[in-house]
Amino acid sequence: MIDPATVQKIIDSANIVEVVSDFVNLRKRGVSYVGLCPFHADRNPSFYVSPAKNICKCFSCGEGGTPVHFVMKHEQLNYTEALKYLARKYNITVEEREQTDEEKQLANERESLFIVNEYAREFFTNCLLHSEEGVNIGLSYFRERGLRNETIERFGLGYSPEARSALTDTALQQGYQMKYLVDSGVTLQFEDNRSPVDRFRGRVIFPVYTVSGKTVAFGGRILVKKEKVGKYVNSPENTIYSKSRELYGLYQAKRAIVKENKCFMVEGYMDVLSMYQSGVENVVASSGTALTVQQIRLLHRFTDNITVLYDGDAAGIKAALRGIDLLLEEGMHIKVVLLPDGEDPDSFARAHSAEEFRQYINDAEDDFIHFKTSLLLDETANDPIRRASVISDIVRSISLIPDAIERAVYVQTTSQRLNMDEQLLLGEVKKTQRSHRNLASSYNQPPAPATVETAATSVTEDTDTKTSRSVLVPDKCEWELLRQIIRHGNEWVRLMENEEEFSIELSRLASEELDEEGLRFGSSIMQQILDEAVGVCLAERKETIQYFTNHPDPDISRLAVELSADRYQLSKVYDKMDGKAYESEDFIRKNQIRRGSLVIREIYNIKNNYIIETLRKIQNEMIVAQRDGDNDAVLRLMQQMAELNEMKCRFAQALGDRTVI
Repeated sequence: MIDPATVQKIIDSANIVEVVSDFVNLRKRGVSYVGLCPFHADRNPSFYVSPAKNICKCFSCGEGGTPVHFVMKHEQLNYTEALKYLARKYNITVEEREQTDEEKQLANERESLFIVNEYAREFFTNCLLHSEEGVNIGLSYFRERGLRNETIERFGLGYSPEARSALTDTALQQGYQMKYLVDSGVTLQFEDNRSPVDRFRGRVIFPVYTVSGKTVAFGGRILVKKEKVGKYVNSPENTIYSKSRELYGLYQAKRAIVKENKCFMVEGYMDVLSMYQSGVENVVASSGTALTVQQIRLLHRFTDNITVLYDGDAAGIKAALRGIDLLLEEGMHIKVVLLPDGEDPDSFARAHSAEEFRQYINDAEDDFIHFKTSLLLDETANDPIRRASVISDIVRSISLIPDAIERAVYVQTTSQRLNMDEQLLLGEVKKTQRSHRNLASSYNQPPAPATVETAATSVTEDTDTKTSRSVLVPDKCEWELLRQIIRHGNEWVRLMENEEEFSIELSRLASEELDEEGLRFGSSIMQQILDEAVGVCLAERKETIQYFTNHPDPDISRLAVELSADRYQLSKVYDKMDGKAYESEDFIRKNQIRRGSLVIREIYNIKNNYIIETLRKIQNEMIVAQRDGDNDAVLRLMQQMAELNEMKCRFAQALGDRTVI
């Protein structure tokens, strides 16, 4: 357990802009920051970060929260793990009690795999730098490839000894479980009871990191050629690793990508390392696999601009073109660089300085559509059928571009290069787009109705003292009342009673008014927020907005962020116009009166809605009583209806509405 003082120190230190910026490219917009949402396929920035409230919120998918809950969601961590993550980021020492054996057994499997991977990475690095075999074989190889110590350290490169089970034996001696060694992929276990072996033995090691820097997998390259043995071996997919979701080098490159607003895409580990070392740090690799939508969306959070580097292998370029279409579809701006014959990014970077490399890229960069047009048309010669096929392929690529203006520009320039009528080409693009939409609609099923806990049927825990009521969704007035409780629960409001003015805390007012009629919120979470606003925040003098947005329960935190986030805010210019007016006693008093009136209005609305529901229930009971001939029950129910209608009129008058009974 982390002690409360340390938890509060972490919460106070964590800056939402700094935390989110580690994963999302943010741009300042007014008093907030905005970027592409990391939690859904976002093409237009809808993820807002508020430094003033220290929260973030996506106004498209609804995700967001405080720094702690952003890390929980993004990194798939529990509350304690997210606090530790932020403590490391802000150099805060966390002291906690030793876990029991039972707690260790119940530890999250994901965290166990990360722990094993981190141990393996340290083992491989130690072998590379400090063992005789590692220095003579692994380190010598990296030196031959021109890598310096700082690059080796930055990327955590390592070496796995040739011995059959060096890593496995050492890890077991240190107390690591065989299950997690096997599940992580660093150990191979056979079904015929043979002894387990190290997957990467006799190879130099390239660790793969998540965007936050956690070791998620490994790639190993063999140095001695062996028959029926592949040059590269990679970690298998498991609970924490999916090769379609990771990009090699992104953790090291993300800041440079944001700074340059551009990313270079290459194929292999050594391509990344050599370019990075030469000074071109904004580079990542797909590690020999075709680009996936998940990888593209991960990259899109940092930049819209990608430059793909190809060597002179024509067959490889054509195979890669299919993956580039995915980039277009996700709204990326793509350029292509074709390296000289016989060169790849690794060899070219080692042979040139960073300035020479960048100059070559600037001179050789070509727009992807133009590059594809030139590459494919060069092969058609005088064959009209192949030429038509190539043009259809290019049209398909243009049709994938989501921005209408960009599409129009590409249609115009491509029609000139192909010597074709622009309107004809535009018509084909539109026809292809319609075909895409029809195909997509044939596969898409209507989404299931959203189910939110706060929209559940309301029940009361103590039916003797509280009134049960059912609602399909929370009333609008309940949402507004809860919004006021979260934002201003500790603040004083002013009311009139018997022609005398008095003050009361906002959350206490809401609680007492609802208790007076035996009413509760229609959701257990909403009721819990009200109860804690009075029982915790008022009692311990804690600010409600900070308390609930940082609540350990992610459902409460998410709801609090939802009700405290503002997409649009007044400019600071308005604050400077008459700042002293906002500090005057008269302004404060009027604001307290206004807020008190607003709260009372929403409470009256809640009470009025309850009366309407109760009247509907009594009417149904009266129909049954009349059908059964139970006159006593009919008279009793009519009396109840008269009393409720009288109450309804009073509430309606207080709300300023007209009621017809």
